[in-house]
Amino acid sequence: MQFQSAEYVRSAGTPEQFLRDPFPKAVFAGRSNVGKSSVINRLTGRKNLARVGASPGKTRQIHYFLVDERLYLVDLPGYGYAKVSKEERARWAKLMERFFRDEGPRISMGVMIVDIRHKPTADDVTMFQWFRDSGCPLVVVANKLDKLKKREIEPALACIRETLGLRDADTLIPFSAEKGDGKEELTAQLWDLRDAT
Repeated sequence: MQFQSAEYVRSAGTPEQFLRDPFPKAVFAGRSNVGKSSVINRLTGRKNLARVGASPGKTRQIHYFLVDERLYLVDLPGYGYAKVSKEERARWAKLMERFFRDEGPRISMGVMIVDIRHKPTADDVTMFQWFRDSGCPLVVVANKLDKLKKREIEPALACIRETLGLRDADTLIPFSAEKGDGKEELTAQLWDLRDAT
């Protein structure tokens, strides 16, 4: 299962630039340095579709990628990076609040990316709640699976479930952007969205 095409469409730094289009949108969110761009690149089979920053906090705009000419992958700016100025954090928060207020009904799926090695932060919980409040289906992706020993995986997943308050029916996918673990499962979720158009 592989997407046939993927292309960058536009970036939005203001609400006026949000892409309003009938195609479904899968919205990717996560902390700076959680590997969000790497996850998108792994899913699309394109090494440099989403730019992987040399340092965290580089994605300051919302990026739209169109796959198979009928599904958008929307890359939100990373959050929680300490070296970003207060002004930049405030701008980010304002943009996100507006995005979820304006675009919430048009979000077809939320893809929340966390680091499997660490307990989700307060910022992760806030972002998770924004997705929850939007009413869209939500998938949590626990990235950097390749950094854990096998015996560490289940306790790490249990910690994520408890901290975010995941329900039994919620999808939590252990994932490695580096090795490709979890790619098929996440692609299948997105494939269903693509085929719904």
